[in-house]
Amino acid sequence: MPPQRKGAAARVSEDTEDLTRHPLQAILLADSFATKFRPITLERPKVLLPLVNVPMIDYTLAWLESAGVEEVFVFCCAHSKQVIEYLEKSEWFSQPNFSVVTIESHNSVSAGDALRLIYERNVINGDFVLISGDTVSNMSLTQVIQEHKERRKKDSNAVMTMVIKQSKPSPITHQSRLGTDELFLAIDPQTKQLLFYEEKTDSYRGIIPLDNALLGDNPSICLHNDKQDCYIDICSQEVLSLFTDNFDYQHLRRHFVKGLLVDDIMGYKIFTHEIHSSYAARIDNYRSYDTISKDIIQRWTYPFVPDVMFSGNSATHLEREGMYRASEIEQSRSAHIGPFTVIGKGTKIGNNSKISNSVIGKGCSIGSNVSITGSYIWDSVTIEDGCDIRHAIICDGVVIKSGAALEPGVVLSFKVVIGQQCIVPSYSKVSLYQQPTVEDSDEELEYADNSSGTVDSSITCTVDTLNREMMSETPASQMLSLHLSSGVEAEVHMEKYAYLGPGGVGHVWSICEGAHEEEWRHSVAPSPADKLAEAIQSLEDDLELLNLDGNALSVSGELKSGRNGTDSEDDDVEDSRDDSIYYEKEVEATFLRAVNENIKVPDVILEMNSLRLSYNMTSADCAGAIFYAMMKQALEIPHATAGELRKSAASIIDAWNKLLKFYSKEIDDQIEVIMKFEEMCLESVKEFSPHFSQILHLLYDKDILEEDAILRWADEKKDAEESDKVFVKQSEKLIQWLREASEEED
Repeated sequence: MPPQRKGAAARVSEDTEDLTRHPLQAILLADSFATKFRPITLERPKVLLPLVNVPMIDYTLAWLESAGVEEVFVFCCAHSKQVIEYLEKSEWFSQPNFSVVTIESHNSVSAGDALRLIYERNVINGDFVLISGDTVSNMSLTQVIQEHKERRKKDSNAVMTMVIKQSKPSPITHQSRLGTDELFLAIDPQTKQLLFYEEKTDSYRGIIPLDNALLGDNPSICLHNDKQDCYIDICSQEVLSLFTDNFDYQHLRRHFVKGLLVDDIMGYKIFTHEIHSSYAARIDNYRSYDTISKDIIQRWTYPFVPDVMFSGNSATHLEREGMYRASEIEQSRSAHIGPFTVIGKGTKIGNNSKISNSVIGKGCSIGSNVSITGSYIWDSVTIEDGCDIRHAIICDGVVIKSGAALEPGVVLSFKVVIGQQCIVPSYSKVSLYQQPTVEDSDEELEYADNSSGTVDSSITCTVDTLNREMMSETPASQMLSLHLSSGVEAEVHMEKYAYLGPGGVGHVWSICEGAHEEEWRHSVAPSPADKLAEAIQSLEDDLELLNLDGNALSVSGELKSGRNGTDSEDDDVEDSRDDSIYYEKEVEATFLRAVNENIKVPDVILEMNSLRLSYNMTSADCAGAIFYAMMKQALEIPHATAGELRKSAASIIDAWNKLLKFYSKEIDDQIEVIMKFEEMCLESVKEFSPHFSQILHLLYDKDILEEDAILRWADEKKDAEESDKVFVKQSEKLIQWLREASEEED
């Protein structure tokens, strides 16, 4: 019969395809087609910016090679010559069984243009991986590619599989971590087909517009706001032809993905693959740059960490508390290098300087009495004596004169000079390039339009030249003779603004109208307390809108009907248990970050409140989770004896008692802390078991626990089994003393 002959032909075709297997290919976009890293990207392409002292593109290529990709086509547009020259000099061109081919374009302004050009080159022979060169991952591609191929055999319209992962469930925490918009996905829980994709805008105000047809055509839908788009896609060849047939497709998500989801005529489908234990994230802005750098230093991206991968870092050694130190550095004995810090080769550090939670590049010179916290200092930077730098990005060749200070969020582009005693305000961006007078009309365009004459990315200048000009007696506004890469000399007006201090050189960029909100969300600086408070209030308002009798978005992100029935009660209990586990992990991670980054208690409380809201937890839950995190942190402090362990616990409790007190105001909250401590000593942190009564007494002395809380806890244990009275018996002397004191007061 005809249907049988057709099926047989299809099987022969599949078998032939297996016999003529094509190498696994990838398209790597070396241009992000965005302006979020300006003014830095006016001079250097984003993929060549250092990420923990290694160019971003090396992380992407290293992962592709380790994941079994055999042929990578690197699409270059903005600063294409720099990318091509870097790759030609790197080891990627000589790797066995791993081919890297560059494709250059000078007029592509979007990802859509890039994919249309690649389609014209006819170099893709089958399913391929689509990724940008600012992505860091250690996931395996085997399962997702297998799932994609199996779907394609059953349904030729399944053209794409997007990789997603569990994200911070709280929109506030997620945004404060990556600086991205809240993402809503509607996914069929059975087939994993993507049905809806939307980034939150202010107009939503907690209401997600879903088409009635979407709800009617799909018997089961999960709506998530707790997933992160990893921007790793497995695509069929049809994806390239779809971009060619639709010139309106420019952006991969806003145009292509959303376009396919609403196209009922062609019937193309997109599916999702969720990863759990693996790492994957894209560097979208300065905040995600900061977050992913910390993840690399804390080894979430293993094996792509400073002391393992990349030959240039082979001499980097991991030391205690996440500190990496390269060879051939000169460090004064009185200098202090704190936790989660990377020091590059050939760097010099002077007397009494303090560096923590920062990355220092190669060949830097750091003077005496310098303080650097949460910052990224690239190569060949000079920081003179007495400077204070907090949560800043400082590019190659920058000079910071003595006594200067950078407030949180500052970005200094290449070879800028900050004068003596100058204080650079928060979120300032300083560059040798003047700020473009006309913003690009196309938001996808990363690089400046050189034909406008506003800036010219071919200008090169040395710090030596600038220093010679500064030392001469020239007026504050002067003309420096710079050279273009073409060899033509040009006169470029370089103003030495008064607010860059004596001898300062550079242009301070003004914040564009309407962009103030983006500055703090996209900055490496911690989120301001007032902005977090506003965001939390907005979240509370959204939750009130969603807390309706009908369909509601639960805190786990799933679209559920009203809970009148009993069928889902077991599932609800299981979800609640999972939420508690995730919540405690989130609290622990937030507390660890607060300790490492010296975040103030009021700011930590704001973040804890956002977590509490998103998980719908009580203050008692919060108190117990925070105390658990505190004791885990005490355990991480090196100790050789039981006495040292108790001292570590006492120091943590003393340093953070205001945070714990905030969530332990009521007796019930305090009892939860005691019960949590019991649970820890019996299960997860047994090292504290012998010290239960001493630490309980310490919590009482610090006014964290009231005597009523301890006595009520002891009374509740009267009828319990003997195995549940272990710590009551250990604390008998304290309990008896409290009872006698209470009777005397009566």
